[in-house]
Amino acid sequence: MQETKRQKQIGQLVQQELSGIFQRLGFNVVDGGMISVAAVKMTPDLLEAKVYLSMFQIKAPSEMLERIKERMGEIKKLLGIGLGKQLRRIPELSFFLDDTLDYVFKMEELFKKIKEDDANIKDGKK
Repeated sequence: MQETKRQKQIGQLVQQELSGIFQRLGFNVVDGGMISVAAVKMTPDLLEAKVYLSMFQIKAPSEMLERIKERMGEIKKLLGIGLGKQLRRIPELSFFLDDTLDYVFKMEELFKKIKEDDANIKDGKK
């Protein structure tokens, strides 16, 4: 089902606010790695938000996700302060790992390997 315009607007609003909250809480740069809010998908009733986090060079992404979930109450409180004027009810947050970066890196490696193999084949034929 495609998101409505309102869902997208609220999702972007929540994403911007969460990015600021993560920065204030020190989650944006952790152990030499970076965490960013990649996307926020809202349910049609705007009461639930699926938050996709992108983790770059984080050694244990699942452990980091658990650390973030442990501070859910604090995050939601700060979200309520930031969005209280725009929303009647603050959505329930669910955090997920966004593996898009991993997928991109794997694809780049595959393309490099294909180019190398093609180059080796051409050199072998000459």
